[in-house]
Amino acid sequence: MNKRTMNIIISKLNKVYDISWKNERGNPFEILIGTILSQRTKDEVTWPTNKELFKKINSPKDVLEYSEEQIAEMIYPVGFYNQKAKYIKELSKLLLENHNGKVPRTREELIKLPGVGVKTADCTLCYAFDKPVVCVDIHVEVVSKRLGVANWKDKPEEVREKLHELVPKEKRGIINALFVEHGKKICTTRKAYCDKCPVEKYCPKIFKE
Repeated sequence: MNKRTMNIIISKLNKVYDISWKNERGNPFEILIGTILSQRTKDEVTWPTNKELFKKINSPKDVLEYSEEQIAEMIYPVGFYNQKAKYIKELSKLLLENHNGKVPRTREELIKLPGVGVKTADCTLCYAFDKPVVCVDIHVEVVSKRLGVANWKDKPEEVREKLHELVPKEKRGIINALFVEHGKKICTTRKAYCDKCPVEKYCPKIFKE
């Protein structure tokens, strides 16, 4: 894989998939909370649940008006809702105490928050602040490895580094959304439907998992 081929792949996928949803996820706090809710939960469940939650809250200060139990009830459809409710309560308190109620704009500060790992931090930076970072979730990881960007033994951080080497900064903001759509519809975690793939000709086709 080289930079020219990656640019072609991004361009072709961008013509196939509607990723307008990436700009419709709300303010930085809403995106941060939604990304936490998305952990081990499908997007089709996560974001409608997040929208319902934000009909009741809109800031860290609002969160503190509710108990963990009440928050857990609000986010019930998502997986691990009790643990996530605890994270939401704790991080809201820390945002008020240490960041004037604002979501941090750096990876280093974000991963200090409860429930926020590197993937959640990168997704927040990408979707909330348009930072030039690639968020490596399971779809991005699988698609990248099938395309030969990374090896099957590579950890998500290694995949991220290799994508950053190949993808221009101005296009990093869309590659997560494009690979997510492609991973859901064609290059799925369980099977690759190569006969329907718009970028099949650029794929090495040797899936050594």
